[in-house]
Amino acid sequence: MSSISFPHLGDEMGSSSSSPHDPMQAPFYTPPAFDMSSSFQMNPLSAHPPRTPRSSTATQSHFRNMSMSISVYDEKAEEEQDGETVKADKAEVDEDEVVELDEEDVRVKEAEKLVGTHEVWRDMLVTSNGRDKAFKLMQYSINVYLLFHSKVLFRNVKSTWQREIVRRLMAAKNGFSFTRKMLIMFNWLAPLSQVLAQQSVPFSSSGSSLTPHSFTATSVSSSKSPQISGGPFLSHPVLRALLSAPPPVLLELVNGLSDDIYSLSRLGLIGPKLGERAARFADWCWLFTTLVGLVENGVELGVIESLQREVQSRAYKESLSGATSKSQPKTSKIDERELSRLQKKNYWLQASRAKLVMDLIFVSWDIFRITRWKDTIQSLTGLAAAVLSFAKLHDKYRTALVNKALNS
Repeated sequence: MSSISFPHLGDEMGSSSSSPHDPMQAPFYTPPAFDMSSSFQMNPLSAHPPRTPRSSTATQSHFRNMSMSISVYDEKAEEEQDGETVKADKAEVDEDEVVELDEEDVRVKEAEKLVGTHEVWRDMLVTSNGRDKAFKLMQYSINVYLLFHSKVLFRNVKSTWQREIVRRLMAAKNGFSFTRKMLIMFNWLAPLSQVLAQQSVPFSSSGSSLTPHSFTATSVSSSKSPQISGGPFLSHPVLRALLSAPPPVLLELVNGLSDDIYSLSRLGLIGPKLGERAARFADWCWLFTTLVGLVENGVELGVIESLQREVQSRAYKESLSGATSKSQPKTSKIDERELSRLQKKNYWLQASRAKLVMDLIFVSWDIFRITRWKDTIQSLTGLAAAVLSFAKLHDKYRTALVNKALNS
């Protein structure tokens, strides 16, 4: 039987027979000894080539995600730190502003304490308007007392001293009325100044351009005179300014002139018939002025009430969102101050409307010549209007003194 010879078989057999640990001495392939110096050895009997060792994709993605997450966390931490720094700076600024607002409130209260009642009366009674309001209050107070004296207190008793008291009070009432007429003389100069001021206003409704008053009176009026149908009379700048003036200003102007004519008739410089006509015309002007004032007052009240509702709704929304006076002190403080200012303005507008209603009732009895309850209605409405107008003027002068004390 033929045998298959293998290369180096003798050496291998020798080596295998010499090994005391291999009793079977099988003629099989014995792998060479492991070489520690080589990093990798291929098995020659292997049917597949070995794969190149590569790092794990999962491991790479894991480390990549970890690095990205760490970087994202670092960015978030930096952003949070920056946001906290900005919030802290903003909170410090808000606290400083709130402290300033509190200090301003304290200064206003101290200024209000410094302003005395006698100072307000002093500044009021220096002006003719303040004296008119004070004398009006005295006049209608006497009127109301006489009304109660004759119809309630001493209805049937008519002694000598009572008649003397009534006579003196009637003289005082008539004296206050005449004094008031003297004090309000030449009040038509204020609306006349407003009318003439339109001549110097550019692009005003009076037709004056950018030219001054003197140039308008000469060259401009002469250039426009052919276009005006009334001739040179209507081309006068003062008359054109009167025709283009607002109706309330014209009513105030005509009312002041009519009151002055009536005052001159009471002085005896003008006949009584002309004085009576002027007084009746002044009453009509007073009626229309009161109606216009009521319309303007209603518009202002609507604006103030809308602003007041807006501030209240904003504060309500902030309360629903969780904002409090501690979390947002500046906003809350500003809203409180704005709301108090609007409430005060609303209060005085309501007082002005009540005063205008009293004036409307008073003058209606004179215009429509109502004789029933005339003394009672005019005494009560006159006193109410006097109290309201005096209180409004008192608050005006008091506010001016407080602002003066704050600025000093």
